[in-house]
Amino acid sequence: MTILVTGGAGFIGSNFVLDWLAAVGERVINLDALTYAGNLHNLEAIAGDTRHVFVHGDIGDRALLDRLLAEYRPRAVLNFAAESHVDRSIHGPGDFMRTNVLGTFTLLEAVRGFWSGLDDAAKAAFRFQHVSTDEVYGSLAPGAPAFTEAHAYEPNSPYAASKAASDHLVRAWHHTYGLPVLTTHGSNNYGPFHFPEKLIPLVIVNALAGKPLPVYGDGQQVRDWLYVRDHASALRAVLAGGRIGETYNIGGWNEMTNLEIVHTICALLDELRPDPAGAYRRLIAHVADRPGHDRRCAIDARKIERQLGWRPAETFESGIRKTVQWLLDHPDWVANVQRGSYRDWVAMNYNAR
Repeated sequence: MTILVTGGAGFIGSNFVLDWLAAVGERVINLDALTYAGNLHNLEAIAGDTRHVFVHGDIGDRALLDRLLAEYRPRAVLNFAAESHVDRSIHGPGDFMRTNVLGTFTLLEAVRGFWSGLDDAAKAAFRFQHVSTDEVYGSLAPGAPAFTEAHAYEPNSPYAASKAASDHLVRAWHHTYGLPVLTTHGSNNYGPFHFPEKLIPLVIVNALAGKPLPVYGDGQQVRDWLYVRDHASALRAVLAGGRIGETYNIGGWNEMTNLEIVHTICALLDELRPDPAGAYRRLIAHVADRPGHDRRCAIDARKIERQLGWRPAETFESGIRKTVQWLLDHPDWVANVQRGSYRDWVAMNYNAR
């Protein structure tokens, strides 16, 4: 038994691969293009594990996809491959359209061709699982009900629009061609292997280096926070028992403002790695907000609990402590990802603010 995972060297994908091999043990074919956010160091724990086959390649490469599907004959394909950073999508939307829209289209067509040739039993058992984001839903007013699976799509960034487009392709390939698909919308993830362009790891690594902690605008933007290993367990549950053609929201039941997140991290660092120069909150720097910044995102995850019995195991308090401690314990990983291209990106995004 084999599954094919795309984007399995990225943040969420690598955590899923590690969780899958520990919890299920089936072989994983891991296809990743190793862009700036793909990192084989995330997978060092399974180096030499014959259940993990890494393939360097792109979901836009149809010939490669056809070869992998024919050779390994997976029972499921899970698509994590995506450009995923809102700020990068504002500066350069083209990569997001190529990977998230055209790449997903190419992957769907390859999978459809493979699936169409299966016998009836294998066809019925096969699944294509598409990992998406709550950002396709747009922004909520304060006090408004959280996003349910029936919420209208209202993407507000090039990233969110590209993911919304990919979701629509997946839906269309199910309704038009019968491809057995599942779609999930995860809220803001955090945890081990999180590339430090995103808020939580950026604040931690900047604080440890004595650098400013940039907070967009007033810092009152609200997000729901989901520990990444909880996300991995939810994806396993959806693959095992999700209803074909349906969508499942995956959230952590942790709505917090960005400023609250930064204050929480500073307090943890004050406890775990005190700075002789003073409390880390002294480094907080409010900077110009990004264009089109969603004010509030919140996930209603009752459907996955009701249908599949899944709830997150971590509270935000337990998950953020584990995340801070993981980064403190892995300075070599942090140093490795902070290459010249990362420094150039940080300078481009923040210096003008």
